Amino acid sequence: MDMLTIQGGTPLRGTVRVEGAKNAALPIMAACLVVRGQVQLAQVPDLVDVATMTQLLQSLGCVINRTKTQTATIDADSANRSFADYELVRRMRASICVLGPLLARFGKAQVSLPGGCNIGHRPIDLHLKGLAALGADLRIENGYVVATATRLRGADVELGGPSGSTVTGTCNVMVAAALAKGRTTIRSAACEPEVVDLGNFLNAAGAQISGLGTSVVEISGVESLQGVTHTILPDRIEAATFAIAAAATRGNILIPNARTEDLTSVIDALRVMGVRIVSSSAGLEVSCHSELQPVDIVAMPYPGIPTDTQAQFMACLCTVQGVSKVRDAVFPDRFMHAAELLRMGANLQRHGDLTVVHGGQRLTGASVMASDLRASAALVIAGLAATDQTTVRRIYHLDRGYARLEEKLTALGAPVSRVPDSSNTADVQPPHFKLQKRSERTIL
Repeated sequence: MDMLTIQGGTPLRGTVRVEGAKNAALPIMAACLVVRGQVQLAQVPDLVDVATMTQLLQSLGCVINRTKTQTATIDADSANRSFADYELVRRMRASICVLGPLLARFGKAQVSLPGGCNIGHRPIDLHLKGLAALGADLRIENGYVVATATRLRGADVELGGPSGSTVTGTCNVMVAAALAKGRTTIRSAACEPEVVDLGNFLNAAGAQISGLGTSVVEISGVESLQGVTHTILPDRIEAATFAIAAAATRGNILIPNARTEDLTSVIDALRVMGVRIVSSSAGLEVSCHSELQPVDIVAMPYPGIPTDTQAQFMACLCTVQGVSKVRDAVFPDRFMHAAELLRMGANLQRHGDLTVVHGGQRLTGASVMASDLRASAALVIAGLAATDQTTVRRIYHLDRGYARLEEKLTALGAPVSRVPDSSNTADVQPPHFKLQKRSERTIL
């Protein structure tokens, strides 16, 4: 097991490119199960989660070849299994994205209930509701979703939940409906760019999908989909992470391939803080020339601030003088990083799904432990902004969503090293993070 050592206090400066989006690559790879012939995907990120999806598809009989140029060739014609084993699915939640494709391909599927980051309760009931509306018979048996369907048929599907639309649920239903008989209308569909990218991939393969990027998606089922070449869109969460890290270190960076249209809410929040952001043909430039201001952050479904950037914003706001508030309306329990930030000297108070950040006091280096993917990124940002040295353990979480992060940060001038961790991480105990009663004052 590896860990990162970070010598804080150096502003990030330079140019950094982001990888293809993990959250687009995974459902697109799963969708290859319903495509006849060869699919060539470009800008596939070199991540642990992508490797896991590769192994899962290979276990189903797909033939996959990867190159050093971030290109993957996937041929699912030889796929001959509809059983997705627990040992692979438990590693990441996105594995559930094979459920819809397997059902559409074989008329049956047996997929383990998914694992992934420990960020709170994330049921798949909307996935099941959507597939059931298309005519699937579903049950939970021995920890597996068992699904069968003689023929999927188009239907009106409602995918809204108490925390908004379901992204992976929209992906599952969209792929299944692309090959269902008749017309499907998905209401309360997820609008995330990664969902749009999946829809664009399916359309290029011969699907008939309209309304992508809106809450109402219309799908006319077709008989088959054919092989296609597709380029994964740039990762907006990685771009946001670097932008927030530049703000936290008061640096100046350029992200040449960032898609600013996917980052509007993040850019708006950073500008309110006083970060200078310029979008041009050269890319997205992020710089700090004055003291930053506190801001209130609410993580919401797209086009709101992504829940996948909530932890990074919290780490950055610890460096900003004044009181900021961070609320997560998507995953209200996604605050496990807060206890580790306390170890570094942060002043935080939690009230239910809201954490109040009393910022401005310099963070100090410490030994901290990652609990999930984006918490890992937050701790790295805190380490970059802190005095002295920070050690981030359990970075296998980080490797699920960030490729060669330590190399990219080093190129931006940060003293960051990946080294073996021979210690017993169980001995690293976080300070108590007090859960206080929610304030009667509503803050949005």
